[in-house]
Amino acid sequence: MFRVLLILVPLALSIYAFIDCITTDEQEVRYVPKPLWAILVLLFPLVGSISWLIVGRDRTARRPSRARGGGWVAPDDNPDFLQSLKKDEPEPDLDEDDQGNPPK
Repeated sequence: MFRVLLILVPLALSIYAFIDCITTDEQEVRYVPKPLWAILVLLFPLVGSISWLIVGRDRTARRPSRARGGGWVAPDDNPDFLQSLKKDEPEPDLDEDDQGNPPK
């Protein structure tokens, strides 16, 4: 079991680091160009992956905020959606009770 972990953990780390390196914007890469980082991660899986994760990417780079800047909002948090549900509700019929019986 321990031997399997000695193979799988570095493999998973290098796969994660390689995908992270490829999907990172060019402005967030530090010290060397992005293609060189990708080659380092592939040629030296353990050292390259750890180096990429520690120093290769600028983790403090600002990303666009999705919270209130016009991004997607869940329906239960969207006041416009909740208002449209209230408009779509049928009005209670005063001529019938809950079981559909006419009033007495």
